[in-house]
Amino acid sequence: MIVRILSEGQWVLDDDALPELNDLDTAVESALQSADQSGLTDSLAILLERVRTLGQPVPDDVLVDSDLILPEGDASLDEVRALLGDNSGGLVPD
Repeated sequence: MIVRILSEGQWVLDDDALPELNDLDTAVESALQSADQSGLTDSLAILLERVRTLGQPVPDDVLVDSDLILPEGDASLDEVRALLGDNSGGLVPD
């Protein structure tokens, strides 16, 4: 699976990482629902760090489609909502 973090790059992760990322995404969803910017920032930081830790960076000169797109760590509530669009399932699909 290829995960893009906006403004940073892409990482290759094993599909086995999906359940853990989905669990971490629950905290992101909770912060969005309660309009908690601080909680969003904290939960995004954890989610993004796990992507960086579990994955291997895709070289900048390699072009591949992303399976999953995550916002920047300092994204606002409105930016994350816009990224989600009509997807109420969170950033990481079940």
